[in-house]
Amino acid sequence: MTRNNIYTIAIFVLVLLMGCSDQSDKIQTVDTPTKGTIRISVDESFKPVIEEQLRVHKSSFPETEIIVSYKPESDCFRDLQNDSTRMVIVARGLTKTEASFFENQLSYSPLYGVLAYDAVAVIVNNQSPDSVFTLSKLKSILSGKDKITAVMDGNKATSTVRYLKDSVLKGADFGANVVAANNSQHVLDIVAGRKDVVGFIGISWIADSYDPVQLAYLKKIRLGLVECVKCEEKDIFAKPSQATISYGQYPLARPLYYILKENATGLGTGFMNFMSMERGQLIFRRAFLVPAKMGFTKRSGSIKDAD
Repeated sequence: MTRNNIYTIAIFVLVLLMGCSDQSDKIQTVDTPTKGTIRISVDESFKPVIEEQLRVHKSSFPETEIIVSYKPESDCFRDLQNDSTRMVIVARGLTKTEASFFENQLSYSPLYGVLAYDAVAVIVNNQSPDSVFTLSKLKSILSGKDKITAVMDGNKATSTVRYLKDSVLKGADFGANVVAANNSQHVLDIVAGRKDVVGFIGISWIADSYDPVQLAYLKKIRLGLVECVKCEEKDIFAKPSQATISYGQYPLARPLYYILKENATGLGTGFMNFMSMERGQLIFRRAFLVPAKMGFTKRSGSIKDAD
């Protein structure tokens, strides 16, 4: 056998081994609805309830690994453009422009839909003299006409910041009295320690009366009452709760969306289905959000004694 033949055979074997290795890697990285690893990005204001969703999902499907990053809403949408991020959980769906962008980039449109309804809670210190707010009062605070310090959950375009700017200020700029905390946890800490501020935070951070950490905060903080703009009666004010969100009495309600970038049935689809079905919807309900996919109503009943 000539030296050239030996070199040719060696190169052929090396290419064959590399091909087998590539196939092995591909097999290992393929995920299914109940097995595999994916990355998702979640709006930080939804962290408490999504942490619970992930915990229960992992216990049900131990061969899955969902690597989650909590960050501002704007960063979640940037992550969605990256190949590594399969799903984002945010407070809005895709715009027509965004849907067209992804369709051109991916040759298919990402799926998106509402999982539950959340609310932006207005929180004050227990020693604060005022915990009742009209929408015009909130607008005055956020615009800077009222000089009380307003504390947000970040200095980037978080869902809370975007929602308040769009829904309360109608696109106007925030006043100089609006300051940014590091995150939602920091908002709680600031309001718990100061009676001269008002905070804005996702309800899942403060409404769970079964969570010992949130119960400890509720000894220092109270939920503000906000004017009901849809109520027929005048001067009706409501705290954020499942009932007031469901009946449209609390005006600062917002949806919780999933956006899924997956053109095959993989782990992203599996996690989306989990959150949409009974167990996932019950977790939202347990966290005092309003489930969007399933209705859980109490019905009265009675059993007659047998004659």
